[in-house]
Amino acid sequence: MTQPRFIHLRLHSAYSLLEGAIQPKKLPGLCDKHSMPAVAVTDSGNLFAALEFSETAAKAGVQPILGAQMALRYAPPPRPDARAPDPAPVVLLVQNEAGWLNLMELVSRTFLEAEAEAPQITPEDLVAHSEGLICLTGGDDGPLGRLIRDGKRERAEGLLDTLAAAFPDRLYVEIHRHGPSDDEPRTANQEATEPAFVDMAHARDLPLVATNEVFFDRPEMFNAHDALICIAEGAYVSMDDRRRLTDQHYFKSPEEMAARFADLPEAIDHTVEIARRCNLELTLGENVLPDFPVPAEHDAASFLKAESERGLETRLADLYPDRDAREARRAEYEQRLAHELGVIEGMGFPGYFLIVADFIRWARENGVPVGPGRGSGAGSLVAYALGITDLDPLAFDLLFERFLNPERVSMPDFDVDFCMDGRDRVIEYVADTYGANKVSQIITYGTMAARAVVRDVGRVLGHPYGMVDRIAKQVPFAPDMTLERALEGAVVAQLDVVG
Repeated sequence: MTQPRFIHLRLHSAYSLLEGAIQPKKLPGLCDKHSMPAVAVTDSGNLFAALEFSETAAKAGVQPILGAQMALRYAPPPRPDARAPDPAPVVLLVQNEAGWLNLMELVSRTFLEAEAEAPQITPEDLVAHSEGLICLTGGDDGPLGRLIRDGKRERAEGLLDTLAAAFPDRLYVEIHRHGPSDDEPRTANQEATEPAFVDMAHARDLPLVATNEVFFDRPEMFNAHDALICIAEGAYVSMDDRRRLTDQHYFKSPEEMAARFADLPEAIDHTVEIARRCNLELTLGENVLPDFPVPAEHDAASFLKAESERGLETRLADLYPDRDAREARRAEYEQRLAHELGVIEGMGFPGYFLIVADFIRWARENGVPVGPGRGSGAGSLVAYALGITDLDPLAFDLLFERFLNPERVSMPDFDVDFCMDGRDRVIEYVADTYGANKVSQIITYGTMAARAVVRDVGRVLGHPYGMVDRIAKQVPFAPDMTLERALEGAVVAQLDVVG
C-alpha cells in the first residue's frame, strides 16, 4: 500500500447538529475513494458520533481518530460592564485512553457547568486536562486568529505560549485555505492571519498543520448545506449579514490538499504524523456498574439472595394469606427464585438488581409514584420480590428468559415509570448516592421529516408560502417518508397516468 499523503483532521459529521452534513457511516467510503487510511471526526462541542463512527470505521479498515471542536473562552470582557468575546474554536484529538478520558471530561463539563449560552471551556480547563490530547489552534477563526485580526498580536503570542506549555510536543498551529480557487486559495481572514501564524510557529519551533474544515462530502452539496445553516440560524439565503462558508468545505482529496499547500508541504505531512500518533481502541461490551454498598458479612450475590428471599416471604404472605395455600405453592416460587438468582449471579448482575431496587424503594418512601413495571422485566420473580415490579410473573406464566438469558448476553433493562413531578428527585438521589460521574441520561436525536424539510427549505429560499405549502402537501404523510421515496412515488404516479 502506498504511503498516505494527507489525512482529514477536522470534520463535522451530522452530529454537529444543523451544521454538519456527513453521516458517519459514509466516511469509510469517502476514505476508500481517496486512499485515506484514517480520518478524524471533530464535531462541535460533542462526542455524539464517537461510538457509531469508531465502530463503522474500524470494521471497514479505516483508523478512526476521535476528537472534538471545543469553544475556548480566550479573552476576558474588555470592561467590567461588557460581555466577553464569543468563544473561539480549537480542535482536540485523542491520542490514547488518557486523552479520551480527558476529552470526555471537558465535553461533559461544558454541558454541566457552563453558565454561558454556548458550551465553552477556559485555558485553565485545557491545562488541567491536556494529557493524551493533541491540540490544533483553530485556524483563522480560532482564538489566535481572532486576536490577530483584532490587532492583538502580543496577546495572541501569549495565548500560544500558554497552549504550547499545556501541550508539549502536542500543539500544532493550524492553517486553513478555503478560498474560492487554487489561484485564490485564501479567504480574506486567512490572508490576514496566515503570515502571523507561520512567523509565530517558526519562532517557537512549533509545527504547522493544514486542515480543511469539512462540512459536506462533495462540492455539489454546498447550496444544500448553505440552506441548512440558514435553517439553523433562522436566516434567509438572500441575507448578506449571516454566516457564510465557501464551497471549499468538502471532503477534499489528498491531491487537492497537496496542491493548495504546495508552498508548505510540511503542513500536509504533519496530518499523517498526527494520525500515526493517535491510537485509541474503545473497549466495548463490558458492563461497568457502580459498587452497591453491602453489609460486611455479604458480597453482592449473597446480599441479593438474602434480600430476594426476604422479599419473597412478604410477597407470598400478601398473595396467599391462607398458610396452607401458601405452603402448597412455596416450592414452585422458591425453585424459580433459585434459578433466577443463579442466572443473575452467573452473568454478573447482582449489583444491578440491588441498585435498581434501591432507587425504586427510595422513590416510594419519598412520595414519588412508581409504575408497576413494563416490558420483559416483569417476567423476573427476583424483581417482584425486591419491589422493582408489582406483577407476579408466575400468576401470568411470564418467562424470565425473555428478560435475562445466558445464551443472549446483554445488559438487563428495566422499564421504570416515575411520576414526572418527582423524576428529577429520583435522578438526583441516584447521582448523590452512586456518584454524579456514574450517572448519565440518554440523548435522543430528532430528524427532519420530509414535509418539514420542504417547508424549511422553501422558507430560507424566500419562496411564497402558498407555493411551498402546495409542494409539501404532495409529500405522502408517513413517519418514515423520505424525499427520495416521495419523488419516486410521484414519478410512478405520472407514468401510470401517461400509460
